[in-house]
Amino acid sequence: MSRLVTAPIPGLVRELAIPASTGFFFNTMYNVVDTWYGGRYSTEALAALSLTFPVFFLLISTGSGFSTGATALIGNSLGRGDRREAALTASQGILLSVIVALLMMLLGYYTAPAMYQLLGATDQYLQLCLDYLNIILLGCGFTFTFYMFNGILNSLGDTKAFRNYLLGATIANIILDPIFMYGWIGLPAMGVKGIALATVLAQAGGMVFLGRRTWHTGLLHRSEGARWTPDARVMRAITAQGIPASLNMVSMALGVFVITYFLAEFGQDVVAAYGAATRIEQIVLMPALGLNVAALSLAAQNGGAGRLDRVRELAKICLRYGGIVMAFGTVLLYFGAEFLMGLFTPDPQVIETGAHYLRIAAFLEFSYVILFVNTSILQGLKKPEFALWIGVYRQLVMPIGLFWLSMHVFDWGLDGIWWSIFGINWSASLIAAYYALRKVASLEKEGA
Repeated sequence: MSRLVTAPIPGLVRELAIPASTGFFFNTMYNVVDTWYGGRYSTEALAALSLTFPVFFLLISTGSGFSTGATALIGNSLGRGDRREAALTASQGILLSVIVALLMMLLGYYTAPAMYQLLGATDQYLQLCLDYLNIILLGCGFTFTFYMFNGILNSLGDTKAFRNYLLGATIANIILDPIFMYGWIGLPAMGVKGIALATVLAQAGGMVFLGRRTWHTGLLHRSEGARWTPDARVMRAITAQGIPASLNMVSMALGVFVITYFLAEFGQDVVAAYGAATRIEQIVLMPALGLNVAALSLAAQNGGAGRLDRVRELAKICLRYGGIVMAFGTVLLYFGAEFLMGLFTPDPQVIETGAHYLRIAAFLEFSYVILFVNTSILQGLKKPEFALWIGVYRQLVMPIGLFWLSMHVFDWGLDGIWWSIFGINWSASLIAAYYALRKVASLEKEGA
């Protein structure tokens, strides 16, 4: 029997979460490097990267969502001791990721210009956005495939491989961004196109590195049960788990679109400030985000083994660790807001706007831990639908209503946007905790 269903939960959470957190840190630092170079290039370039991020995140969300679905199914199969079904799911997940990548590439090319124009991008601003995105779309097959490889590894409790790749990718990005952007060592200066090209090359490297690691697990071997022709049953199962998870993450991207749409009324400086501030938030959340991976992997295998008592313990341990870590994050954001913003831009107006938001966000970070841990546990138990509905509530329904009211009815200005974000996310986290508790109790009764 897998040690993920026998070893003590606290030790397993630390074993999985710490490498995953480190990996998330380097993933965010990878994006931070892009933002930093973009800010040094020009405020317009920084705003273009901020505006492009939701579309880029949309691609990542789809790939990561299908990866999450595969992790849940493979983990459940391993928890039941059915390795052949796990291998079949892993191979079909790789095939499915290639198909989805092609579809997303075509969708991005045809819809991105209209989306950017809706958000107020015109002329040179629009062209900068498209210059970046068109290159990113060429590499989305690498993105989808390496996320699926990572999902397979996570189902086995391997969170170190992704960390190691991201460490290497971040170092490569620090080197390649200025070379491509400014045209060093005889290359033509490519501006934001160079930032995008560095990202695509790093993702190609990630696909090769994680692919080799996954192959060595044996789950992609025909002798273990892998099948490299499409199997409709398994693809439907992965899709049923992956689409809600993807749509939940897509709702996050759409949520950034919604926020950006309303912030655009306050000017390009505010959009740039929010883009830099959210990167800072991501860094602060990194130590806790690894808990999501631990929660998903452990809930999947323990749910498959029928050990729901361990799933309850898992939730408590993850929230306890997350609370400790986020206490430090709150202090850092509140007292270091101006300094942190100053690392991304020299523009005093952008710094002031972003710092004000960060002081409010300082007391919001633990709500994300509650929300994401409980959602990950539900996904691990093959109950992904809640993630979609809470995502729609948190990213679309409530923001559109509250932002419009705060700006056009109550005239609360920019503070109305910031405090609406605060209230929406805390309410969503409490709903998630209550629902997950009820669902685990229901599953325990069904298995009794």
